[in-house]
Amino acid sequence: MLARIIAAAALSGLAAWAGAQGAPMAFGQVQSDRSLPVEVTSDDLSVNQADNTAIFSGGVVIAQGEMRLSAPRVRVVYLADRSGIEALEATGGVTLVSGKDAAEAARAEYNITTGMIELRGNVLLVQGDNAITGDTVLVDTGAGTARVSGRVKTVLQPGARE
Repeated sequence: MLARIIAAAALSGLAAWAGAQGAPMAFGQVQSDRSLPVEVTSDDLSVNQADNTAIFSGGVVIAQGEMRLSAPRVRVVYLADRSGIEALEATGGVTLVSGKDAAEAARAEYNITTGMIELRGNVLLVQGDNAITGDTVLVDTGAGTARVSGRVKTVLQPGARE
């Protein structure tokens, strides 16, 4: 899976990543448009109208504009009036690709309304030849930024170019 992430990520220049816990950095080349439709594909779907949720399982891929999230299982929470999606909760090993940046984690929660994504559990972010790991990453899709916390480790390649 890491080879797929590295192949998908071609952006470099993470000198700003060098630092300790809580290091901020850019994520995704362009800001995400949260007004775009969210497309979900999977092998199975189970809907619970009583609590406005649906569980997608088996090769789940979620797309919104340039952002792609894949995982074995995703729980979708719909707005109370069922007019749209409030949040996505992905588990079982998550891959997130935004533009030319990529991340993987044990789980992810995406709040569609705020555009915030929280990746947790052995998080790996890759941009070109550079990588950073941490316990938690918060991605702001509106601003195109991310913040890594919890035992942050960075690998910066000298002379890396875009």
